[in-house]
Amino acid sequence: MPQNVSTYPAAMSLQQSVWFAAEYEAVRKDEIMGALLAFFLGTFGAHHFYLGNNRLGILYAVFFWTGIPSICGFVECFLMPGRIREYNFAQANAIASRIGAKPFASTAPPPAAAFTSCDSCANQLDRAALFCTRCGASVSTSPQQPVTA
Repeated sequence: MPQNVSTYPAAMSLQQSVWFAAEYEAVRKDEIMGALLAFFLGTFGAHHFYLGNNRLGILYAVFFWTGIPSICGFVECFLMPGRIREYNFAQANAIASRIGAKPFASTAPPPAAAFTSCDSCANQLDRAALFCTRCGASVSTSPQQPVTA
């Protein structure tokens, strides 16, 4: 189910919304494609390469012969739509900040006291986030100290 680009640039000028739509369509990922990649090629980490997690994709490709990546790929095919929505949201915020528009608010509030910060821009993020909502950078999975508000 492709996301409607017109829902993002509601508070932008006409020029900003056209610029946003062009850039967003170039970088957005498709949820169905991600789920299919995880289901059929998850053994080789194709779904991780699709989202730019090259290290994890290489790890899956190296250990494909063990069968463990196959099981993980099957499980992850059900998680991919949510990951891709998060990725697309992060990309939309990164594009909005580049063109001088106000970043978009998340639809669901993050749980209290479960925050971390982005290594690239020091933006306050949910601990479970995979991508920064401000700059779009991949968030490291190493344990970090929570940021207090």
